[in-house]
Amino acid sequence: MKQLTKAEEQIMQALWQTGPAFVKDIIEAMPEPKPHYNTVSTLIKILIEKGFVEFKVFGKSHQYSATISREAYSHKTVSHLVKGYFEGSFSNLVSFFIKEKDISVQELEKLVEHIKDAQKHNK
Repeated sequence: MKQLTKAEEQIMQALWQTGPAFVKDIIEAMPEPKPHYNTVSTLIKILIEKGFVEFKVFGKSHQYSATISREAYSHKTVSHLVKGYFEGSFSNLVSFFIKEKDISVQELEKLVEHIKDAQKHNK
């Protein structure tokens, strides 16, 4: 799967938020400053070429929708990050955040609980 640029990711975030949408709806869902209509249209064309977006034609209008869920893209992105920067180890990723003081003891405890819950459900 190809990686998204920051601008493409903003479009995808808006599509994931709105569901199937027209360009004006996508722009409305985006944060300020709002991009120009033509910019969004161009980025959507690129996302279609990359396989992230599909469309339905309604007369002269096109309704766009994501072909991949936010969860699936997040999973692929995090997996790529862990593989590329943390030797494929999620514990190395967590250790990095601990060293950088970006994660608290409470957050670590929640993470351990999530792991225990996941293990219970997988048995």
